[in-house]
Amino acid sequence: MPPTDTDAGSNSAPRAGSSTEDTLDLRLPDELVALFGEDDPGSRARPGQDAGPGGGLAPGFLAGTGPQQAGNDLLDTPADWGPVATPVGVFRLVPVRVERDLPIIARWMNDPAVAAFWDLAGTDDVTAAHLRGRIDGDGRSAACLGVLDGVPMSYWEIYRADLDPLARHYPARPHDTGIQLLVGSVADRGRGIGTALLRAVADLVLDRRPSCARVVAEPALRNTPSVAAFLGAGFRFAAEVDLPDKRAGLMVRDRALRQQL
Repeated sequence: MPPTDTDAGSNSAPRAGSSTEDTLDLRLPDELVALFGEDDPGSRARPGQDAGPGGGLAPGFLAGTGPQQAGNDLLDTPADWGPVATPVGVFRLVPVRVERDLPIIARWMNDPAVAAFWDLAGTDDVTAAHLRGRIDGDGRSAACLGVLDGVPMSYWEIYRADLDPLARHYPARPHDTGIQLLVGSVADRGRGIGTALLRAVADLVLDRRPSCARVVAEPALRNTPSVAAFLGAGFRFAAEVDLPDKRAGLMVRDRALRQQL
């Protein structure tokens, strides 16, 4: 699957005519009220089949996950979600550590197919600043490597969509959880791997976050392979959304429809 794009923007309204079942709940989530009291509430920014020399995982790859391992209560700690069997192999989300993972993620970000949607091409410092913004935030988002059969091959962002700027653009519900990804290796794209992993990660969110009724995403409409992958992974196309930097498709995977799609 080609890499998906990122970034929810800030100021435009959702397209009229979206599904009437997406009813806006006007009660602010308790977490959002608490975040208003912080001095520096972080905002979600946009930001793995290369294993590095020798292949496989480096010693200690799953140990010492850093700030995201502790205190990520807003997302029920993705570091603890554990491995899951998928049709394409055993998959696990591993929280990013900049000192360990920057070279591979920066290399992926400079792939023209990735840069077209993530806008993070350039020196390693560009990617590092983005990753630190995600890792050192207030817990409403998590940056992870996707590790398939022991090999880092994708980059993921899991975030609280109801506490994100994206919530300004659609009728968000408390605990809506967003996902975004890129598949790092060209060899892993266009073969259904991204679709299988999207379904697996959406299932992980619904299994590990019982308060979450919906998993959402917002790929650019022009990224038709990404939209198709989300549809293949059990998401429905809920609406078109005008974001500051793109026209996006709001993709939704409902807990209530999980077995039907």
